[in-house]
Amino acid sequence: MLSFFRATNSCSSNPCIPGPHNSTSSPTPKPPGISFSTLSLKSPDPYSPTTPTAASTHYHQVFSPSRLRLGEEPAPEGGLGEDRPSPQEQRGREEAPEAAQEPAEQSSEHSESLSQVIILSFRSDLQWILFCADLPSLIQEGPQCGLVALWMAGTLLAPLSSTPLERLVQVAMERGYTAQGEMFSVTDMGRLAQEALGCQAEVLYGGLGGPNRDHVLQHLVTGHPLLIPYDEDFNHEPCQRKGHKAHWAVSAGVLLGVQGMPSLGYEEDPELPGLFHPAPGTPRQPPSLPEEGSPGAVYLLAKQGKSWHYQLWDYDQVRDSNLQLTDFSPSRAADGREYVVPVGGVRAGLCGQALLLRPQDSGH
Repeated sequence: MLSFFRATNSCSSNPCIPGPHNSTSSPTPKPPGISFSTLSLKSPDPYSPTTPTAASTHYHQVFSPSRLRLGEEPAPEGGLGEDRPSPQEQRGREEAPEAAQEPAEQSSEHSESLSQVIILSFRSDLQWILFCADLPSLIQEGPQCGLVALWMAGTLLAPLSSTPLERLVQVAMERGYTAQGEMFSVTDMGRLAQEALGCQAEVLYGGLGGPNRDHVLQHLVTGHPLLIPYDEDFNHEPCQRKGHKAHWAVSAGVLLGVQGMPSLGYEEDPELPGLFHPAPGTPRQPPSLPEEGSPGAVYLLAKQGKSWHYQLWDYDQVRDSNLQLTDFSPSRAADGREYVVPVGGVRAGLCGQALLLRPQDSGH
């Protein structure tokens, strides 16, 4: 049985994780890929999230496949134009945490308390391959979730010359894509990526399923980032709120459950039998992608601007959330702030769309 434990490393106690830096400075360049560390599956670290000293800080996180996170701790509010809760709302959440943590759309198996350690068991009839490029973390300040996700992706597209977040915000405002950091258009996000990062940008229409599914998975297996708009639940997982909780995430990895392992280019993890990852510096045979409709066989590894940590999301859950982004949040419409929303609204700008990014010299 393949299990992953929810836990986190403390920035101050892990010498492999540098402390926070100012967002205008580039992270220390690292080669693509994930550093795998030896961890005890029987005694995961206690839940002790790193508290950032300031907004808009980042670090590279050493990642272990035995510590993928299912769900996430709540973080400061601020999605696509969403501000922090009022004192009354915050008191209500503190007084009724169970109600806040048990959304109607989700089953209890996807919910968790802040201090709970989760064991997620995957199907034992499959073997698992983890593909993941190393992404830094960046905590958003205000409604900058899309631009923060783009900044994270940019570290893979031009790893030696990272573009500061401030530059992305400046260009987006100058081009009229945003008023205060919000991004309600995948098309505008693609234009911004091309101009500010000098990369290739492909807007995906028609959702993450159907004929687009294999295209997306091949993109991630190759190591390129994917930007995804979705509705964000209390623990940052995808949910279905008709676009009222619209948020952005970046994925640069995928966990595939396969019937048989390719014969070339993979090695089994010494800690988790049944989990494989690409062998460094070795040519590899592409895996056979799980068929659509096979439950629990594809998970996206994602980051977003309200947490330091990777999260593991069922692919179909992300697909369904992305497909129902139709309405502008009434609370945002009534908050008196200016937002840039494309003609046709949230449905035209985000629904069923995603952004595939590649380096300019990738040859695609």
